[in-house]
Amino acid sequence: MSQVHTFLTLLQGCNSLRRLQQIHAHLIIYGYHHNPAISNKLLHFCAVSVSGSLPYAQLLFHHHIQNPQTPAWNSLIRGFSKSPSPLQALFYYNLMLSSASPARPDTFTFSFLLKACEKLKADSKCREAHGSIIRIGYERDVVVCTNLIRSYAGNGLIEIAQKLFDRMPQRDLVSWNSMIACYCQAGLHQEALEMYDRMRISNVGLDGFTLVSLLSSCAHVGAFNIGVRVHRFACDKGFVENIFVGNALIDMYAKCGSLDGALDVFNRMRKRDVFTWNSLIVGYGVHGLGDEAISFFRRMLIVGVQPNSITFLGLLCGCSHQGLVQEGVEYFNMMSSKFNLKPNIKHYGCMVDLFGRAGKFEKALEIIENSPSQDDPVLWRTLLGSCKIHRNVQIGETAMRNLVQLGALNAGDCVLLAGIYAEAKDPQGVARMRKLIKSQGIKTTPGWSWIEVHDQVQRFFVGDRSHPDCKEIYHKLEEVIHLATLIGYVEEKSLVAMPESTTGERLEISGYYHSEKLAIAFGLARTPEGTSLRIVKNLRVCRDCHSFTKFVSKAYDREIIVRDRVRFHHFKGGLCSCKDYCFK
Repeated sequence: MSQVHTFLTLLQGCNSLRRLQQIHAHLIIYGYHHNPAISNKLLHFCAVSVSGSLPYAQLLFHHHIQNPQTPAWNSLIRGFSKSPSPLQALFYYNLMLSSASPARPDTFTFSFLLKACEKLKADSKCREAHGSIIRIGYERDVVVCTNLIRSYAGNGLIEIAQKLFDRMPQRDLVSWNSMIACYCQAGLHQEALEMYDRMRISNVGLDGFTLVSLLSSCAHVGAFNIGVRVHRFACDKGFVENIFVGNALIDMYAKCGSLDGALDVFNRMRKRDVFTWNSLIVGYGVHGLGDEAISFFRRMLIVGVQPNSITFLGLLCGCSHQGLVQEGVEYFNMMSSKFNLKPNIKHYGCMVDLFGRAGKFEKALEIIENSPSQDDPVLWRTLLGSCKIHRNVQIGETAMRNLVQLGALNAGDCVLLAGIYAEAKDPQGVARMRKLIKSQGIKTTPGWSWIEVHDQVQRFFVGDRSHPDCKEIYHKLEEVIHLATLIGYVEEKSLVAMPESTTGERLEISGYYHSEKLAIAFGLARTPEGTSLRIVKNLRVCRDCHSFTKFVSKAYDREIIVRDRVRFHHFKGGLCSCKDYCFK
């Protein structure tokens, strides 16, 4: 027994595969390699340790372990569930069930199996495992249920995950964190914040994982007040020292339109990584502050932090929105020449946008032609957007032809080109776009806007009448339009496709009921004078809504912060931070 203990001690202190192989050789020489305790220890190291080897683990399992027990199967299933080959985890689980071995699945087996199902998007296997969990009697086990929730959510079955969660007789902090993270990862950020409200009532506490998920959801929907409240909690409980929480706070403040808040968190952080710097650089970039993004990039290099592709995305975004063409070209070239980073489709898209906004269409076309992804519709759609700014019919038609050839045409493309034709006084072009939308049955992406009022996030769609207080909102909107008109606002008719329209006979409609106008009316009606309004849109702000919001900010003496699909607009005193560059 003392010899066995000696070998187990050696295995316990083993930190490399080479060392393990040496110990394994001695075990074979002394005849201890079939000892269950020793063989399981060997297998666990090979399958689970970062210094291990799954092929070596398989060799041990099939040739040195007789009648493997549950821990041995679990080691292999666990190892493969975390590996690039999670399908092997399912294979060994099936082999375990069909083997003559007396081993049976336990809580660990199901937890590792469900992790593999999540990675593989194997919803049928997840359901099968669920049935086995119920039959064996683990449906009340909090660990197994939590992993089952994650697996269902990872397979896109959020409703089933929610039902499982609601049925759990006991929920710990990990369970709540998992459910919030599931909503967050699925893009259901309002639901994640609602789950947080339920979690607070349950008094299970919070940890760093909770905070990171919550701050991510706050960032996505622009829930600034909730984010500030989470920040206070993080300070009170000492979580701000956690670098992940700090990074999430910077991201939240930047995406909620408060660069001062983001900078304050940044300056207080004792430890920073590339994600810390990226959060700030990207934040400045999407606010159209290219000079500040460049300044922080230079500081980043001075302190010795190596940039990555996200860093350059923030830089190029800032250069594009501020019109810094020369600087954008410099940083795009620097990616590969100095840092050996290969530009991806997003970087090429930024360059097309940079040249297109500046009216340099030949350069924009050159970028597309030199791109390894020139068949990606994103590049041609970006170019088409620039053509709308500069009213360039010829290049717009070129972009449209390529979108048609790629089979990627959508209603927004037709509307953009129709707008270009309209401004060029070409009614036949407008008619062709109208006919194309009608004949192809192309649908628009409905526009929506989020606004946070009294710690509650509300969402409005175009022409939305589903809100319980819609009469009050529309009455307020009429008042707002009237006051804006008195100080100079004139509605700019634009060519847009009505989602509700089935005839396709009329493309030109009023923008009075665009989603951000409804959100602004709601915000003005429900908040005290002087309160800033923060709005998040899923689409780009149109010329009319941009003009409208400028006049509203002046009429009501309010700061209105709008984050559209590509950038921030800070409206104050009748002016916008973008200086109307988006529409010049």
